Amino acid sequence: MTIFKRYIALFLIFIVITLLWNTDAMSPLKIFVVFMHEVSHGLAAIATGGSIVQIEVNPQQGGHALTRGGSRFWTLSAGYLGSLLWGGVILLLAARTHLDKAVSVIIGIGMVVITIAFGSDTFTYLFGIAFGVTLIGIGMFLPEVVNDWILRVIGLTSCLYAILDIKSDVLDRSNLRSDARMLAEDMGLLTTEIWGLLWIVIALVLTVWFLYLSGKMTDATESENTDTATNTEVG
Repeated sequence: MTIFKRYIALFLIFIVITLLWNTDAMSPLKIFVVFMHEVSHGLAAIATGGSIVQIEVNPQQGGHALTRGGSRFWTLSAGYLGSLLWGGVILLLAARTHLDKAVSVIIGIGMVVITIAFGSDTFTYLFGIAFGVTLIGIGMFLPEVVNDWILRVIGLTSCLYAILDIKSDVLDRSNLRSDARMLAEDMGLLTTEIWGLLWIVIALVLTVWFLYLSGKMTDATESENTDTATNTEVG
């Protein structure tokens, strides 16, 4: 696939996601991103010496991560940016490797394990296990090209949702539990709006970077195209 076709494919996926954004069809993907948002809080707590107590998501695309110990700053900051980074990594793995089937299975297994270990309510258990098992099945039984497209959709949705999530949380002054508001209150530095603006700038820059890298042809792909062209000429 040429660089032009790669970017066109990403653009078409982006358009479809945007058109379906407020429909029920996007709800499972949005809840998955919320799940990754909460997992990112937990992983940041663990990385800074704390632990995860429980993780919860709900049908309204909300959720929370209850953690103990660790750096409050990094734990709060990891939600928005963590889900964005997960989305970017998934997008890059889909676009620049041939590991799509394995990636789907690994994400699915990870989701099931985390849900069983830290899920706090019935919906979280049902959603986490069902979504995880579905990804495992997709990775095991569907062709690589199908996995590739599904992972690209998941990756782009994660990037887009992270940006919109930051924006809505900052603008919604009635949300007293938003990460930006809690960070502003806990740290005593900057305002909710400034933290939100900083995160949005970082999120936009990272999203553009991920999209650029996803469309850029790898050396392996270039080599494959050269080999194909050579073989065609010889044959």
